[in-house]
Amino acid sequence: MLTAPNQCWSMDFVADALFDGRRFRALTVVDNFTKESLAIEVVKGEDMVAVMEWLRHQRHLPQRIQTDNGSEFISMVMDRWAYDHGVTMDYSRPGKPTDNPFIESFNGSFRDECLNTHWFLSLEDARRKIENWRVDYNHLRTHSSIGDVPPAEFAVRFTSQPKAEFSSSARA
Repeated sequence: MLTAPNQCWSMDFVADALFDGRRFRALTVVDNFTKESLAIEVVKGEDMVAVMEWLRHQRHLPQRIQTDNGSEFISMVMDRWAYDHGVTMDYSRPGKPTDNPFIESFNGSFRDECLNTHWFLSLEDARRKIENWRVDYNHLRTHSSIGDVPPAEFAVRFTSQPKAEFSSSARA
């Protein structure tokens, strides 16, 4: 049972397309305790460690990260990064998305409320619209599992001061 932020995060990739059919993937990262969306970043798989490094400096790292067995998550680069930072990678069983219900539920909301309702003209347009949805999710949407408050408000109860929001420009 989780009792505080940063004990366990979940992450996954969600695929979508621009208006012209070009595909893109978004890395989603959620704190399982606070329900906060820590990052939704339109990236290539090899950029995943850069997102995790940014989160490490903004928020510290979790004890454990739950993922599926996708090639990006089981790569030597990600494995080395997790080892170097003392993070346990917890992989779901192949074909068992129920092993990671937090990210599956989040990704369902993300798809229904953001990806399926927007027309993305470019990768930059997708990043902007996705970030706007993520900020709304964290700061305005209440969750019954955390006392009917938004995730950011719930998380503040456990931290001394809130950190900056993640955006692709933060890594630049």
